[in-house]
Amino acid sequence: MDRGMKMEQYAIKGGNPLVGEVEIGGAKNAALPIIAAALMSEETVHIDNLPDVRDTNVLLEAMQSIGVMIKREDRHRVTIYPSRINNLVVDGEGVRRIRASYYFIGALLARYKKAEVALPGGCDIGCRAIDQHIKGFRALGADVNIEYGLIKAEAEHLKGSHIYMDVVSVGATINIMMVAALAEGQTIIENAAREPHVVDLANFLNSMGANIKGAGTDVIRIKGVSHLHGTDYAIIPDQIEAGTFMFAAAVTKGDVTVKNVIPKHLESITAKLLEIGCEIEESDDAVRVVAAKPLRHTQVKTLPYPGFPTDMQPQITVALALSKGTSIVTESIFENRFKYVDELTRMGANIKVEGNTAIVDGVSKYTGAKISAPDLRAGAALVLAALAADGYSVVEDIHYIQRGYEDFHLKLQSLGAQIDKVDSERELQKFKLKIG
Repeated sequence: MDRGMKMEQYAIKGGNPLVGEVEIGGAKNAALPIIAAALMSEETVHIDNLPDVRDTNVLLEAMQSIGVMIKREDRHRVTIYPSRINNLVVDGEGVRRIRASYYFIGALLARYKKAEVALPGGCDIGCRAIDQHIKGFRALGADVNIEYGLIKAEAEHLKGSHIYMDVVSVGATINIMMVAALAEGQTIIENAAREPHVVDLANFLNSMGANIKGAGTDVIRIKGVSHLHGTDYAIIPDQIEAGTFMFAAAVTKGDVTVKNVIPKHLESITAKLLEIGCEIEESDDAVRVVAAKPLRHTQVKTLPYPGFPTDMQPQITVALALSKGTSIVTESIFENRFKYVDELTRMGANIKVEGNTAIVDGVSKYTGAKISAPDLRAGAALVLAALAADGYSVVEDIHYIQRGYEDFHLKLQSLGAQIDKVDSERELQKFKLKIG
């Protein structure tokens, strides 16, 4: 982390209901595997609706470091020339910081039969093992070893196989799908992940000539092809960014329309908002959330898609902690995903965490505090809490939030939030004077 970033914080004065429209960007979790999979093409690839966030930029930089030419057409469009790469080792500070760098293994192994990639860290949300990935690579004929902090995969010959996933893993489903797309013969992935970004990657690979069927169900069938051609592809909208703004309306008692979304992808989120007492209006590509009545308690359990997303768990907890009665939140995907609860407690929430369950007793209000973002989604949820709180809050470590939300504070400002990015005590004072 360079020192310059250290001090960046959000200064927030809470209490304003968020009202208006907000445009949702491309899905970070679809963009990351799609950027990596561009390496599998032998021709030029254009990607549109790319979110301009730290994670995607780090991945593009990593591609440049192995010799790929990349042209930024504008903020949300990029052209990738994957014909020449000069190195099959992807390493570096940035790569180690984001989990998605493991997609390079699948992409490079598929096209060049060899890859070495630094073991990723990313957000610290428990031990997300990569054993499912390794099992998949081995089933398709690769030798895989981990040494000196690198995952090394190599194959003489990649051959299709019947793979049953022990646990539903988005990352492993994606990685196996990439390798299988260029392997000889047929691959069947059973108990595959069904998330929208898995489907988006399958559509992207198919647009380059792959033969993948069944993405979005739990059985994906892939017939290997010998090579992939160029494409021009637009990424799906971000379900999690949309969900975050939908809960921002609920938490601040506001009225927000999220635009440029696929309502189908938001069903589990919409269902919970209705349960806690919000009104929802859907159109083809927009969803409006109105929180006119006091919020009610409910139960929620995170599950693989189409269940309630783990990436929305902190945001719903922030809403439930302001609801009448007692709610129970069960996290069934990732351990260690309640680290933000201590911060929320400092704002007046009443939450008890027992293992993977949080028991949430609703309170009437939050009060402003100095809090720090422990990871990407929890960071965004704490910002929502600060927007609902009485008085001033400062959110530190916002570099986590910038990993996955483009212009987060600007989009919130456009909905009437009193929020700004500050990088010194002086700026914080200026913000307080300006707001009064």
